[in-house]
Amino acid sequence: MISTNPSKGSTAPALASLFAIFALTTGCDQPKQSIAADSAHAGASEYTIASNKTFADNLDLDSQQDFEDARRGMIADAPNTALISKSGVQVWDAGAYDFIQGEAPDTVNPSLWRQAKLNNIRGLFKVDEGIYQLRGFDLANTSLIKSDNGWILVDPLTTLETTAAAMAFAEEHLGKINLTGVIFTHSHIDHFGGVLSLIDAEQAAANNVPIIAPSGFMAESTSENIIAGPAMTRRGTYMFGNSLPRSVTGHVDSGLGKQVIYGSTSILQPTLVIDKPVMSLRVDGVAFEFYNMPGSEAQAELTFYLPERKAFCGAEILSHVMHNVLTLRGAKVRDALLWSDYIGQSIERLNDVEVFFNSHHWPTWGHERIISQMEQQQDMYKFTHDQTVRLANLGYTPREIAERLKLPESLAGNFHLRGYYGTLSHNSKAVYQHYFGWYEGNPAQLNPLPPEQSSRRYVEFMGGAEAMLEKAAMSMEQGDYRWVAEVVNHLVFAQPDNIAAKQLLAAAHRQLGYQAESGPWRDIYLSAAHELESGTSEQYYDLALNKAFLQQVPAIQFMKALSVRLDADKAEGERLVINVLFTDQQQNFVLTVRNSVMYYQQLPAAPNADASIAVSKDLFVDLLVGQVGIQQLLTTDELEVDGSVLKLLKFFSLLGKNNDNFNIVTP
Repeated sequence: MISTNPSKGSTAPALASLFAIFALTTGCDQPKQSIAADSAHAGASEYTIASNKTFADNLDLDSQQDFEDARRGMIADAPNTALISKSGVQVWDAGAYDFIQGEAPDTVNPSLWRQAKLNNIRGLFKVDEGIYQLRGFDLANTSLIKSDNGWILVDPLTTLETTAAAMAFAEEHLGKINLTGVIFTHSHIDHFGGVLSLIDAEQAAANNVPIIAPSGFMAESTSENIIAGPAMTRRGTYMFGNSLPRSVTGHVDSGLGKQVIYGSTSILQPTLVIDKPVMSLRVDGVAFEFYNMPGSEAQAELTFYLPERKAFCGAEILSHVMHNVLTLRGAKVRDALLWSDYIGQSIERLNDVEVFFNSHHWPTWGHERIISQMEQQQDMYKFTHDQTVRLANLGYTPREIAERLKLPESLAGNFHLRGYYGTLSHNSKAVYQHYFGWYEGNPAQLNPLPPEQSSRRYVEFMGGAEAMLEKAAMSMEQGDYRWVAEVVNHLVFAQPDNIAAKQLLAAAHRQLGYQAESGPWRDIYLSAAHELESGTSEQYYDLALNKAFLQQVPAIQFMKALSVRLDADKAEGERLVINVLFTDQQQNFVLTVRNSVMYYQQLPAAPNADASIAVSKDLFVDLLVGQVGIQQLLTTDELEVDGSVLKLLKFFSLLGKNNDNFNIVTP
């Protein structure tokens, strides 16, 4: 049996850590109490029913090709066993999606319902001779490639819990999984977070198991998520419907998979980096052609071809959805043109491909079908890019472009191009942002009033709250939900205690959610409705779940994250120099605070420092995850402090606290 190495952490107390910034983007915030159902579920309106019928009438929803592909090669259906983390958090419950059967209900877009049914097909699959996939254990897939002496694993899943469960299930049917290689296709955590449940650095070194990843993997997998983690994670609770019930009126699917998984995460330093555009390697007897594709779907990403098996792994550059050019939780904008170019390069290389599998969804078989699918994906991203830029050059703004753009009929009818995850609307806005930034050119938008100020004036100009509600209610009765959401949002921000306004806004958001083809759009709208009616769920960062991840993070990333925690107002007039020595790595950092800015440099200890601390990186991580407090740290024999303890405490006091549950739909 594969050995597991779960992190040892327990749930961090609410105020135990000064450093909650280190929470990962894909999640370590959890509701303290699960919500069984929204407080009020309105049914689908006649306009929503009509909108959803239009989708059904314009798509061949009865097509069975995808279902045949999704079931092909199934060895065993995965069990519906719920997974519970060591801290008592439910990580995954496949049985919660048993309601996704039959025809689409009125409250779910029928195209999204079809995708949800496809993503419910889960288990162990034989893709081709010597290639297997585990699907439906996590948001992503993990793949197994038979090698001379064991198995090469592609993309460990998000968490230690889901990865361990998937591998245990694989071993029931394939026998013992002896790892002879691990491949991280890209720098998103659902493709590496569970690795330490299978193998650690010492085991990899002792058994000569290469850990393969694209160039820039460690920097990209740790930097953005750590620095901007709290905001991304809070926005992610909307995007992935954390607080929603799994039901026909709640979360049904994420489009890319069932749901984002929340549990214990980890990472390993790669030992073999793909740093050239093309690299041919043999891993335990298996021939690989690796293709480095940075700046595409992820900032660090690779695909690969198995020439002896005529099988191509497209990682997440290709999938059975229109992907996000900009994820709605927030991240760096992706380059749609470069993305399209990479797909084109892949097509040129794959002259004899017969099998096509990816990091999400189900495979495709047959040369002509594979190339056709890839060409259509290439065309979709280039269409989005080219037509957005064309219209921008004619003077159209992002919202105008998004309203005008429609995929050509030759593309729009293909299910693998539908907006189940990304949408043409927000992807076109992302392309605009990539080239032109946030400012649209209209000076009225250059320095607008903040929402609370402008909203109060909107309400006054529109004749007051009562008149505004009366007019909005009429628009609601006419099915003009986008307008109602736009207008009543002003009233909610002007009068956040106005219950009638919140209820009306929630009702508009709910209908928009019921109409959405995109899983994230549905979850965002329904999460907004839920919080307007029920308030925000109490959230917390369970950093201990990510201790194994943090232990592998380069120390410089800690310092980057600390610098964005500096409270500029508290730091006004302060000038401090602090030495931090990590004793186990013999790395010293000089932290300087001046002009309300914190700098970090990996330098020898500054002789003029106000204070110096010497601490192991592991103990520092314990501080970060809340397993030890600052006062406790100062009294332990494992910490040495030279200089002024008061100055050291002053430094820590300048680091502001995170708000891991800030308001979104209310001021």
